[in-house]
Amino acid sequence: MAIEQTLILVKPDGVRRGLVGEVISRLERKGYTLEALELRTLDVETAEAHYGEHVDKPFFRELVDFITSAPLVAMCVSGEDAVAGIRGLMGATNPIDAAPGSIRGDLATVIGENIVHGSDAPASAERELELFFPGRF
Repeated sequence: MAIEQTLILVKPDGVRRGLVGEVISRLERKGYTLEALELRTLDVETAEAHYGEHVDKPFFRELVDFITSAPLVAMCVSGEDAVAGIRGLMGATNPIDAAPGSIRGDLATVIGENIVHGSDAPASAERELELFFPGRF
């Protein structure tokens, strides 16, 4: 096992619905540590870089438009095997497939507004943390 850092976002729908505290509480109860936290409205350039792997997909613009539409909460979270562990805590990307007890399984209803984002691999976490918290991690 290794201590890892990962990027977690509470997306605009989660902020709008007042679920930031619930997400943080679940992370902390599981034993993860908040290393940084910031409420901000994401600029288009950062959003496009964040979703760069989807640039050629038909839903790319929709992703960028949504993530820049209102404030989100960006966090650096650390812990043992944090990337995989938090992905499990979040649940499947599509809330219909997310297990009860997971954040998405309990709180989200549609894939386009699924409350949270978490890095999908340690290399992605490193890239994403640099986008959201340049030079800090």
